[in-house]
Amino acid sequence: MIATSEALNRIRIVLCETSHPGNIGATARAMKTMGMHSLYLVSPKKFPHPEATAMASGADDILLNANVVDDLKSALRGVKLAVGLSARRRELSQPYIDIREVANEMIRIADQSDVAFVFGNETSGLSNLEVNKCQMLSFIHANPNYSSLNLAQAVQVVCHEIRQSSISRNSPKLYTKDLDLLADHDSLMGFLSHLETMLNEIDFLDRVQGERLMQRLHILFTRAQLEVDEINILRGILTHVQKKIKS
Repeated sequence: MIATSEALNRIRIVLCETSHPGNIGATARAMKTMGMHSLYLVSPKKFPHPEATAMASGADDILLNANVVDDLKSALRGVKLAVGLSARRRELSQPYIDIREVANEMIRIADQSDVAFVFGNETSGLSNLEVNKCQMLSFIHANPNYSSLNLAQAVQVVCHEIRQSSISRNSPKLYTKDLDLLADHDSLMGFLSHLETMLNEIDFLDRVQGERLMQRLHILFTRAQLEVDEINILRGILTHVQKKIKS
């Protein structure tokens, strides 16, 4: 059964610090051909811009309604799941899953909640800080001898996989828990920020290994697929520890 337009509209395409306005326009065109309309631009270098409009080739409505924000946190506010696209494997990273599997899961979650695909800039892709804002990473199976995809081309591939998943009858599930119980992106990031604050208060994080440890904890708690009640319990524990420290 074809996914509803409401589900497709709950899928955000997020571009981080895009350098070339033509890529923004081509992204809008790629989205519209596959039935998606929710575009978020994090600190674009040049937007709005005539080149973006020209490359949109009739998808001007997506450009006009694009959400331009100052940081990735703002672009991801309110989503249940955020997936970063990366052409290279990271030493420490979230689960790294093929785009087809991820697309199947995202279209399922989008029936109820907002989700996001996050793309880095044309030169260096996603930074480590941007990766840490995502719950998982995905990749496109490209020619290993020449895997360089233009930003807008990568968006087109992802949008096509989403479209194909929207008409699939037998989509595998990555998340086994009830989606209504699963903590959303904001709750998970809030908990991790709270945890980092508390670990700093007890001098557990040192300057050299602190960032690396937080990356490992991020991966651990993402993999756990925490529920809302579980997040609340953990944050309650952190708050109690902080009160004990102060007293």
